[in-house]
Amino acid sequence: MRRTYVLVLTSLGILFLLLIGCGGQKPRDTDLPLEAADGGEAALPGEEADREGTALPPEGEGRKETDSISETIKWKEMEVSRRMELSYANQFSVDYYEGGYACITIAESGRFLVVPEKKPVPEGLEADITVLKQPLDHIYLVATSAMDLFRELDAVDTICLSGTDASGWYIEEAREALEQGNMVYAGKYNTPDYELILAKGCDLAIESTMISHSPEVKEQLEGFGIPVFVERSSYESHPLGRVEWLKLYGALLGKEELAEECFREQEAGLEEIFSGKNTEKTVAFFYINSNGIVNVRKSQDYVAKMIELAGGRYIFPDLGDENALSTMNMQMETFYAEAKDADFLIYNSAIDGELETMEDLLAKSGLLADFKAVKEGAVFCTPKNLFQESTGIGRLIEDIHRMLNEGKEEEMHYLYRLQ
Repeated sequence: MRRTYVLVLTSLGILFLLLIGCGGQKPRDTDLPLEAADGGEAALPGEEADREGTALPPEGEGRKETDSISETIKWKEMEVSRRMELSYANQFSVDYYEGGYACITIAESGRFLVVPEKKPVPEGLEADITVLKQPLDHIYLVATSAMDLFRELDAVDTICLSGTDASGWYIEEAREALEQGNMVYAGKYNTPDYELILAKGCDLAIESTMISHSPEVKEQLEGFGIPVFVERSSYESHPLGRVEWLKLYGALLGKEELAEECFREQEAGLEEIFSGKNTEKTVAFFYINSNGIVNVRKSQDYVAKMIELAGGRYIFPDLGDENALSTMNMQMETFYAEAKDADFLIYNSAIDGELETMEDLLAKSGLLADFKAVKEGAVFCTPKNLFQESTGIGRLIEDIHRMLNEGKEEEMHYLYRLQ
């Protein structure tokens, strides 16, 4: 009862903003149905007619210019002309159809039909297909890992709403866009500002897998006519599979060629490393939390895979459990027993904060002084921006390779040695 009351109040507030003009901006869609405020599945006026291709919304701010197409096309008559070639990613696929249409399938998230600008929405679409009309330039981005991919595609300007405020971004372009007002903070994944999102005419919400903890938010956004898809690059088993999501966003934005070029450049730089012999040197990747507990990556995690690809061996060959988390905690005594003879230590400061000196590391735990890597000065640290810069995976693999082979440290991008 309380939830319904809150949703009704939220919708009334939204309707009030629509009536007064939302500060000079109107949503792209037509008037909102009252049923959506109660979490129902009612479509926006004209939405079902648009999906079926039998009618289109009236002219005005509530629709895109692409809606002025009278041509009709039937979904059941459309045939796949080609499929996107993927080398590493397995969490999505893209099928292309004549006319520039692209059907994106995301694991456990659904299918999305990208409709090119000035092209009609096919008639008779299957119920599980969500329509995304280009240009997609009013995006609400909650999945932080995707921002760097948008930056690589020179498309940060297509994101007008962020799920992270300026202080939380290490990506300069995102932070500057928020500070200059070109992007607006619209709330976290579980507390979005619905009124703001609607007022800005949001045409797509890109969520992280955290949205599974707040399914009502996804339902509410979809109830307001905003397509939602869940970014699953973190589930890619191969590190470069995460980078290959560049191609998905290239398909969304009509920048396939640039996405392919960017990905091939990164892949080409790693061919020699991948074909080389393994050094058999062992590496531990970890950080210590405020309670003195050591957080490590599981053996099947992509960081462990990067160490292998770079020519090393992750110190924990069989570490893991059945849950989906990529990390796990262990007591310092256990970490000491299993990792004290590791050839290299990499401290993950992206979570815990950057370390400056070896003394800073030893302040975490005196037991670390007995570690082989500490005695030999083979301790490296990551910067805070590591995990937001998704396209940096290739460079991190190169850095680990240089570390293992005593390469030039001044050429490293994501590792630095503790002194």
